[in-house]
Amino acid sequence: MVITELLERNARLYPDENALTELNPNEERDRSATWREASLIEGSNKYVPYRRTLTWREFDCKANRFANLLLSRGYERGTKVAILLMNSLEWLPIYFGILKAGLVAVPLNFRYAADEIDYCLDLADAEVLFFGYEFISRMDAIHENLKKTRLLFYVGTEDRPDYAEDALRVMKFCSDGIPPVALDEDDDAAIYFSSGTTGFPKAILHEHRSLMHAARCEQAHHGQQRDDVFLCIPPLYHTGAKMHWFGSLISGSRAVLLRGIKPEWILRAVTEERCTIVWLLVPWAQDILDAIESGRIDTSKYLLDQWRLMHIGAQPVPPSLIQRWLSHFPNHDYDTNYGLSESIGPGCVHLGVGNVDKVGAIGKAGFGWETKIVDENGNEVTPGDVGELIVKGPGVMVCYYHNEEATAETIKDGWLLTGDMARTDEDGFIYLVDRKKDVIISGGENIYPVQIEDFLRRNDKIKDVGVIGLPDARQGEIAAAIIELKEGETSTVEEMDAFCMELPRYKRPRKIIFDKIPRNPTGKIEKPVLRERYGAVKLVEAQYNG
Repeated sequence: MVITELLERNARLYPDENALTELNPNEERDRSATWREASLIEGSNKYVPYRRTLTWREFDCKANRFANLLLSRGYERGTKVAILLMNSLEWLPIYFGILKAGLVAVPLNFRYAADEIDYCLDLADAEVLFFGYEFISRMDAIHENLKKTRLLFYVGTEDRPDYAEDALRVMKFCSDGIPPVALDEDDDAAIYFSSGTTGFPKAILHEHRSLMHAARCEQAHHGQQRDDVFLCIPPLYHTGAKMHWFGSLISGSRAVLLRGIKPEWILRAVTEERCTIVWLLVPWAQDILDAIESGRIDTSKYLLDQWRLMHIGAQPVPPSLIQRWLSHFPNHDYDTNYGLSESIGPGCVHLGVGNVDKVGAIGKAGFGWETKIVDENGNEVTPGDVGELIVKGPGVMVCYYHNEEATAETIKDGWLLTGDMARTDEDGFIYLVDRKKDVIISGGENIYPVQIEDFLRRNDKIKDVGVIGLPDARQGEIAAAIIELKEGETSTVEEMDAFCMELPRYKRPRKIIFDKIPRNPTGKIEKPVLRERYGAVKLVEAQYNG
């Protein structure tokens, strides 16, 4: 079975039920529209309804039209088709249309600059690109010099650049029947890109088998049923967001795409749409808690009783954050999910609801997955010792596309080397220690930044923190803590030094810097940005007023 068959099944069984709801909290609240109505609103690029909806039948028909559009242009099995869109009702029908045509979907990060878009299109051999209104200026800069991408489709109703075709208009002339393409689990399905935290991203190729396993894995972990409503906030180009939504797809339940991350918007969406499952990134969960604890948000004004599960992934989760969360939402099930784009996003390791006594761990091997923690020679380490986490299962990537050397370094005997250092406790639960490349070696001692970050987050004044290694002539490297304070808080280097006295001497940060913490769209701290910002300059320590 392939993932597109789930969409076709839902269209047959639940044709008139809402599959997707799009919320635009920056827009007027008194207007709503279906897909068809919204597509006819004059100037809808400048006026987007607050709420748009799409039924399962409409979803499947639109996907078929996009598939038949691509086939009508002569594209054959395996052709790469890129998507550069913000989250919207158009995103998933285009993605599924690409898959239904037997082509390979190539989602692009909406934060990419023009040169990164050009680089990724070339690396993936993308011949077609669907792009939206927000990306016109970036495409203006590169469209004439694209090496392989010859067909550009604009997804919008006005302001279309003359070098792009109107996708929403031309697809209306295509059949909404299921395209005559037989798909198999072994067929190539999608190319995703690594987060780029170590430089330009690598292209990650997955088969249909990976996508289908992600759906089964997600439902096995979180038990989605027909009456669940999933609030999807992270970008759909990322494996995490899309693969968590696959739990809605496999269960035939509704999902809500929220275009905004303000705490008030999240809680309002949960209330208005009666959401039962919400996947948050650490900064968003922290913002909600800060808003509650500062009195800016009164949870009694929202309808939250149906919200049953809050889960977090994409980065290490501070135990103190979950303790705070459960103090405000004691009836929530909580789960954390660990995965990589190379392992089709979430689920190769998960904590499991009910294991709140193990908060701080990422959990155990997920549904259909195996895990090991090994030393530099590939031998399993003794429980409690630190080694590299490796995983094996149906969701491991085929390869890094056009990068045989990196593939050989990352996949060995079917095992995916994650690059994450970890350990297990006496019950077999896995705890992340740090990224292998982020480990600081100071005076011969290994220092794991995540441990220092978790400690510092216990300070009530700290909103966010990132620890990096800086060059030092005597020690080789020293640990530097970049600290972002909560709004309205003040602190000094001396105060933070005193707070860190509880740490073993070798783990104490030797530099304290007050600054904003850069995070990518999936919530990961962009440590290369911090290293570039501070690694080659003389640091000036000063009092900071937050």
